[in-house]
Parts: sequence; C-alpha cells; structure tokens
Amino acid sequence: MSVYVDDMRAPYRRMIMCHMLADSVDELHAMADRIGVVRRWFQGDHYDICLAKRALALQAGAVEISMREAVAVRARYRRIAPAWSNLTP
Repeated sequence: MSVYVDDMRAPYRRMIMCHMLADSVDELHAMADRIGVVRRWFQGDHYDICLAKRALALQAGAVEISMREAVAVRARYRRIAPAWSNLTP
C-alpha cells in the first residue's frame, strides 16, 4: 500500500497545490495527520495539498506520480470503495 503525490501545479491564493492520494482511506488520513493536513481538506478520495506539505509527504515516504497516474489511482478508488466520499473524517 502507498501514498502518492502528483505533479499537478495549480495556483490557489498564495500557494501552489497538488493532490495527495493513497491506496486506502486509512493510509491517506494517516499521512495527512503525519504532515499536518487537517481533515476538513479531505476531498472524498484525495487531499489538495500545498508544495510545502508535498515535500513533507515525500520525506515521509509518499511516491511521486504524474497527473495521469493520479487519474488511474482515483478510478481504482471508485471501483474499490465508491462510498469513500460518504465517510466523515
């Protein structure tokens, strides 16, 4: 099982954002907790994180993936656990 960060670079206010995903919701929340991302930023199957948090995730063992690979991970989520978006953080 793994946590992933993609190579998206989307401006949001004064930050540049990317996605953080994982093979399981438990892993995803555990990494978010570890790097200091609050649960209210959970997007149902991923977190949008700034580049500073991305660097922390990589230091903590996250795997770099492309945006195309992130789409594949998200599609896999929908097949495996379509009810993720109904989970309360």
